[in-house]
Amino acid sequence: MPKREQTKKAAAEAQNFEAQLASLERIVRELERGDLPLEQSLELFEQGVKLSRECQERLNEAERRIEVLLRGGDGSTIAVPLEAEELTEDEGEADDESVF
Repeated sequence: MPKREQTKKAAAEAQNFEAQLASLERIVRELERGDLPLEQSLELFEQGVKLSRECQERLNEAERRIEVLLRGGDGSTIAVPLEAEELTEDEGEADDESVF
């Protein structure tokens, strides 16, 4: 596949992931309000679980692709540790708008 097509495909997948994540966040907000009838809540919950699984699979695929890119010349994976401070800072920003 030509590089330009790969770039377009990756951009489309990223937009799709972002759209799915936004839908999941909307569903969570609606469920957290707690004013929906039981049947509607169950339907939204099922949609949320499906979206959550799809998003998780996309993240897993991205992780696998990154691992391939980080392989050393001998085929071993080069581990690049995530600093605890970076994780804490990112989580602090995300606390304002939690999905769960």
